[in-house]
Amino acid sequence: MEILIKSLTGGWNALLDYIVHHTFTCLLPAFMLAGGMVAFVSKEAIIRLIGLSANPFKRYTISALGSFFVAACSCTIIPVASGLYFAGAGLGSAFVILWVAPASNILSLTYTGSIIGFNVALIRLVFALLMAVFVGITLDYAFRRTETVRTFDIEAERKIMDKKHVILLILIILTILAPNYIVRGRSFKMVMLIWAIGTTIYMGYALLVLKREEIKKWFIETWFFIKIIFPLLIIGVFVVGIIGAILPEWIVRKFVGNNSILSSWFATILGQFTYFATMTEAPFVDTMMKLGMAKGPALALLLTGPGMSLPNMLAIGKLFGWKKMLLYAITIMILGTIAGFITGNFIWK
Repeated sequence: MEILIKSLTGGWNALLDYIVHHTFTCLLPAFMLAGGMVAFVSKEAIIRLIGLSANPFKRYTISALGSFFVAACSCTIIPVASGLYFAGAGLGSAFVILWVAPASNILSLTYTGSIIGFNVALIRLVFALLMAVFVGITLDYAFRRTETVRTFDIEAERKIMDKKHVILLILIILTILAPNYIVRGRSFKMVMLIWAIGTTIYMGYALLVLKREEIKKWFIETWFFIKIIFPLLIIGVFVVGIIGAILPEWIVRKFVGNNSILSSWFATILGQFTYFATMTEAPFVDTMMKLGMAKGPALALLLTGPGMSLPNMLAIGKLFGWKKMLLYAITIMILGTIAGFITGNFIWK
């Protein structure tokens, strides 16, 4: 009975802190940004830019940077990536999207920064993008013979987004950054005031420059992210609070309590064979660090936890082929281990 009360209390406290300090200033504008990206970015232009005829470096860069704005879990991104692939996107580009969208999207990075720190979010982003390039090159090179057979091209408009939409998204990004990073550490009232001012500015701008149909589409896409992700976050944060309350520290310290290669590798394996809904990895890793998890394994888990999962790998194998899935999984495991080791020993001290 005592353990039950302790676990439920831990879950409730974690959930209460999450709702009070992160829902409005962090999550809401992040959802608005993700909805805006889906509503206003030309999907045809993106496909054109990452198609088989495009320059490989250009494909990888656009796929990685574009996926940064796609808030999706490791399983929900599969239909998007596979749809782009079968529509004409290169194999490497498709796997870059499969990796970056769940491993380092704007929502997860924003939440990581607000909970663990801006420096951690930046480190996570840099390594995720570097790993994405290696993934794209590896997959394209390994299966170059079969890929050259796919010679069809895509005709589409070149314009990605209107200027007014770009300005709106920049205003939303500033609304995310200001309360969570620029005035971080100030009073809660100050943080809420900055958030309210930013929200008023970007909503006012939207009402002035956008058509009613555009605003409707934007809100519909934003609501899609909220209804899919927010319930998972609530459950995930509650479960993380329970784990933090009852998990013995000695277990964490024994397996991931130092910055060795083995500890980072173990964290990578843990991430690959479990499942984290996007953004739930940040509170989990934060809790694990409080229990003694070292910084290297923490970064490895932040990368691979949301980026891969057992269901994700099984679905990739069925859609893209088991050889491609196996090479992808091994590549991520190696890169994630190296990223954790480098981070823990030389960067995040």
